[in-house]
Amino acid sequence: MSWLRHGGIPAFVVRRLLLGLLVLFLVSILVFVATQLLGDPARAILGRDATPSSIAKLHRDLNLDQSPVGQYLNWVSGLLHGDFGTSLASKEPVSEFLGPRLVNSAVLVFLAAVISIPLSIAIGSWAALKREKAFDTISSNLMLVLAALPEFVVAVLLVIVFATTVFPGLLPAISPIQPGERPWNDPKELILPTATLVIVVSPYVARIMRASMVEVLESDYVEMARLKGMPERTVLVRHALPNAIGPVFQVIAINLAYLAGGIVIIEYVFNYSGIGSALQDAVVNHDVPVVQALAMLIAAVYVVVNLLADVATI
Repeated sequence: MSWLRHGGIPAFVVRRLLLGLLVLFLVSILVFVATQLLGDPARAILGRDATPSSIAKLHRDLNLDQSPVGQYLNWVSGLLHGDFGTSLASKEPVSEFLGPRLVNSAVLVFLAAVISIPLSIAIGSWAALKREKAFDTISSNLMLVLAALPEFVVAVLLVIVFATTVFPGLLPAISPIQPGERPWNDPKELILPTATLVIVVSPYVARIMRASMVEVLESDYVEMARLKGMPERTVLVRHALPNAIGPVFQVIAINLAYLAGGIVIIEYVFNYSGIGSALQDAVVNHDVPVVQALAMLIAAVYVVVNLLADVATI
């Protein structure tokens, strides 16, 4: 398989894909072991007063009477066939149970990504162009402060400012979505959760973009473009920005992957009906199939997004 080592871009993609599959395999083992530590789902469902016979019957129904290896193989086999099992709490297939919540979370992630990525690239680029001037100093310090704030702190501050104390009632403090509804039916409820994600994600991309842009602006080809008399804006857009944005792809990928996992905290703060609330309820109710499905889904998003970022930087 020497072509994998010397085959150029296709071989690189294949190697990264194989590495991603290996990562998912290892994650599946960790997820399975971790969910086993949650306790006995049968006892959690039936309660403390359950009789040994009823627990044994539920063990058989849930295939918990098998060895851990057998349970793992059955679970992985189901994943490969698109069967995530049945929710122990709602008694419905996990795919149907999580479907609406995945849509809700995807809307939030999409809005945050569409806003944060162009905004952070623009801030970082302009700060590099105005290096050591007022905009650069203010934006750099502000990005540093925002990067140090945890997600829940940003969320609570936004609620205090725009929903309760400073501007009471301006925006809803929580963003509940009723069963059967979609988040776009009431866009106002999406503002604070989206703003929180944008504030959390943007500082990292903006800081890396500024550093990359500063390096590119000091390069010889950019200096040559300036000597040819090109306007500074043309130099920035045509020559500096395309070369500076390459290293930023990895940071963007990491932050997009973070949005898929870190959204759990944001959804909890705003009572948003997405995968965050589903994961929280599943852990509390010992709903092992849901926990396993969400953990593997988040891991898959990380792998896919990082693979796309690696391909984009080739």
